[in-house]
Amino acid sequence: MSQPSPADPRLPAAFLVPGTSSFAEFLAQQSPDLLPSRRPLPGGDASQLAPHGTTIVAATFDGGVVMAGDRRATMGNVIAQRDIEKVFPADEFSCVGIAGAAGLAVELVRLFQTELEHYEKIEGITLSMDGKANRLAGLIRSNLGMAMQGLAVVPLFAGFDLSAGKGRIFSYDVTGGRYEETAFHSVGSGSMFARGALKKLYRDDLTGEGAVTATLQALYDAADDDSATGGPDVTRRIFPVVAMITPEGYRRLPDEEVAQVADRVIAGRMQRPDGPHAALN
Repeated sequence: MSQPSPADPRLPAAFLVPGTSSFAEFLAQQSPDLLPSRRPLPGGDASQLAPHGTTIVAATFDGGVVMAGDRRATMGNVIAQRDIEKVFPADEFSCVGIAGAAGLAVELVRLFQTELEHYEKIEGITLSMDGKANRLAGLIRSNLGMAMQGLAVVPLFAGFDLSAGKGRIFSYDVTGGRYEETAFHSVGSGSMFARGALKKLYRDDLTGEGAVTATLQALYDAADDDSATGGPDVTRRIFPVVAMITPEGYRRLPDEEVAQVADRVIAGRMQRPDGPHAALN
């Protein structure tokens, strides 16, 4: 991208021409080499060369949506990091949780955040919830080449839809396919176990606190059966990242608040290792 000379502090002409409200499209036109998907990779499987994030869960409740992610990143059979963060705000009313190649996933999240902020500045309004989900699908689709080499990024997207007045959850596949989920969902290596737990714990009348407890119970069950998912680390006091989105906006729960819920979950598991049982009706 051409830079202004020291004698001319004005922005390059490309920045001043009316055009697309998509930052990713603008970048593809002006400096395509800056896009993660445009960087060449050697042939072969690169999946064992980079840390991978694992399990993300989300659940709606009457008044919003909760998303939680464990803190473990793995590289093959090795724990690469114990306190990685996998849940990020996308904008004021949405968040995204990452699973897959951690470095690429974080870079994709930053590009997505810039994409939403750029749209809002250009258009003067916030992109709709469906529009946000579609923009993220396009970014995931652009990573397909790297996904074919083992560096897949499969996020989970959630937020509060101001027009519909409810929390919504969207999942994706590596080709950018977008799917709206009902009530709850999970992605990552421990997702099968987490979804199984949420099937038993989820109720339509959950409160925000109940949704937080349900997601932490689901992550506990995922860690119990999936070695790549990290459970609550009571010795280091490392607990999942939990975000709640309501009509008031995005809020990451303080570590102290998450720790209190996690400690209750752990105490309950001391009496019932398999977790709370659902009623048979």
